[in-house]
Amino acid sequence: MKRVDVVYVVLNDDHENVLMVKNRGKNGSYFTLPGGAVEQGETLAEAAEREVKEETGYEVKVGNILCVTEAFFDEPNHHAVFFTFSGEIKGGDIDLSNPEEIESVEWQSLKEAEKHALVVKQEGLLKEMKTVPYLLRR
Repeated sequence: MKRVDVVYVVLNDDHENVLMVKNRGKNGSYFTLPGGAVEQGETLAEAAEREVKEETGYEVKVGNILCVTEAFFDEPNHHAVFFTFSGEIKGGDIDLSNPEEIESVEWQSLKEAEKHALVVKQEGLLKEMKTVPYLLRR
C-alpha cells in the first residue's frame, strides 16, 4: 500500500463563502477544496500554495492546519493523509489553466462547501476555523 500526502486549503471571504473547485472525474464531476498531492522535495505548505495556484489561478499564503484526516483507498491501493490548511489570497485571478482536470472554480456558502470540502464530515469546522500551528523545521 502506497502512502500519499495530500494538501487542501480553505480560502474564505469573511467566513461566509469558501472557494471550491469542480474536478472532472471518471464517474462524473465533484467538488473539493483546492489542493492535491505533495511532490517529492516539497514541504506541505509549498505543495498547498502550488496546487491552489495551478487549480484556481490565485496566489495564496497558507496559514495553520485546520485538520488532518486519513483514509484507505482500495482503488488505487493508497493510504492517504490529508492536511487541510487555512489560507489567504494574496493575488491573482481565477484562471482555469488545466480544464482537463478542473471544470470550474466557484465560491460556495459554508453550508454547501461543508458537504464536499472534507474527507471526514465535521459540521461547523469551516465556520469555526480553529487551527493548530504548522511548523517547519529545517
